[in-house]
Amino acid sequence: MNIVQTGIKDLYVLEPKVFGDHRGYFFESYNKKVFESLVGKNYDFIQDNESKSSYGVLRGLHFQAPPFAQTKLVRCILGSVLDVVVDLRNNSVTYGKHYSVLLTEENKKQLVVPTGFAHGFVVLSETAIFSYKVDQVYMPSQEQGIFWNDKDLNIDWKIESSAIILSEKDKDLINFKDFNSPFNE
Repeated sequence: MNIVQTGIKDLYVLEPKVFGDHRGYFFESYNKKVFESLVGKNYDFIQDNESKSSYGVLRGLHFQAPPFAQTKLVRCILGSVLDVVVDLRNNSVTYGKHYSVLLTEENKKQLVVPTGFAHGFVVLSETAIFSYKVDQVYMPSQEQGIFWNDKDLNIDWKIESSAIILSEKDKDLINFKDFNSPFNE
């Protein structure tokens, strides 16, 4: 597995070694020992989640506040998504900066999203299946979010805003300028 530095502390893209031939392909999507040696931290992933969405569905930008903050290891199993994170860690030199990466069934890239980041993705293919590991339980009372098209964040979602499909919950998030971060680096 290859690790790609993103320019944001603790945020990594992982590129697995894929072995393919006329029969198909094989790759290790997760190996705890290899993963932890690459990222330099020990994570205890306790749950795997999966979602299926259609073109234009945007989920995010979400996070859970401490003490239920989650580290995620995310990937796209089917289709393609633009995955986006925003650094919410106080005192971080990249506070308020975002990073995006195309995750597809073809490139098999994964993104390590540490605690202290808002996370979201938009589906760019007809359908996408998105999978992620988390190291903390889901706690609805601690879930928060930043509005996806916040002007201060200026995220290019690579899709026309008229094509975006949001949940009712994601229509009611706050703007970044009104956000008071619970995360300390």
